Amino acid sequence: MTFKKRLLAVAAVGVALALPMTASAHRGWMVPSFTNLSGEGAWATIDAAVSNELFHPDHRPMRLDGVQVLAPDGTPDKIQNSVTGQLRSVFDVQLSKPGTYKIFTATNSVMASYTEGGVVKRFRGSAEDFAKQVPAGAADLKVIKMASRNETFVTRDKPNTDALKPTGKGLELVPVTHPTDVVATEAATFKFVLDGKPAADLEVTFAPGGHRWRANPGEIKLKTGRDGAVKFTLPEPGMYWVNATVRTGETGRGGGMGGPGGGAPPAPGAAPAPAQPLAGNGQSASYTAVIEAQRP
Repeated sequence: MTFKKRLLAVAAVGVALALPMTASAHRGWMVPSFTNLSGEGAWATIDAAVSNELFHPDHRPMRLDGVQVLAPDGTPDKIQNSVTGQLRSVFDVQLSKPGTYKIFTATNSVMASYTEGGVVKRFRGSAEDFAKQVPAGAADLKVIKMASRNETFVTRDKPNTDALKPTGKGLELVPVTHPTDVVATEAATFKFVLDGKPAADLEVTFAPGGHRWRANPGEIKLKTGRDGAVKFTLPEPGMYWVNATVRTGETGRGGGMGGPGGGAPPAPGAAPAPAQPLAGNGQSASYTAVIEAQRP
C-alpha cells in the first residue's frame, strides 16, 4: 500500500469514528420525487429503502406489501407500477384528486412471555393472534405492545389534512405546520400523540440527507413540550428524515425487544437456548417520516 493510500485509509477511519452512532444505523425511508405538485395528471414516484446513508440505497429494499396510501379525502388509494430491486423499491402514486396524500406503513404487534407447564413460552405477533394463541389468565404473563409508522406526504394543488387524522394507535404526527408546507429558515411546529394523547418530553430527530458529503451529519434533536408539540427551524432546503421513539415500562430480559428467544443466536448445530421471560410490561412505539424543507 502506498503512503497516499495509507493516509486516506487513516483519514477514513478517523471520519467514521467521529460520526455519531445513528449515522451507521439502518434507517427506513420513503422519498417522493416531489412533495408539491399542481394540475391534473400529476404523479409522484417514491423510492423506498432501508439504508446506512440517508436517501442512498446501500443496504436493502423496503418491502412494499405493507405500503398504504390515503387520498386527500381520507379514503384508501393504491400504489402503482411497483418494482423491487436489489437495494431499493420504487412505486408511483397517481394524484387524481387535489389535496394531500399520505403514503405510509403502519404495524401494530405484541410481544409476550408467560409460563405454561413450568416452561417459559414467548409470543410475537398480532394482537388478534395473541388473543387466540396465548391462554387467557396465563401465569407470569408479561406483555409489550409495539407500534411502528413510516410516512411521507405529497400535495397536489392546495394542502389539506383529511388524510392526516390520527388513528389513536401508536406514535403519530398531528400537523400544526402542514408537513408539505415546511420552509427552510422559517419556524415550524409538529405535534406528536401516543395512542391519541400528547407525547410529552419526546425526543425528535431531524436529519438531512446527503450524509456522505457532510463532515457533520447535521442532525437536530429537540424535545416536545407537555402538549406534545415541538418547534423547529430547518436550516436549509432539502429532504429531512424525522424520527421519534417511545419506550415505556420494562422492555425485557434475555433479549429485550429482540427475537422470541432473546440473546445471540445459537451456534450452528447447537440446541436453541430456552426462552427467557420478559422483565415486565411495556410499550415500544416509533414514528418515522420524510419531509421536504422548501426554499424560502
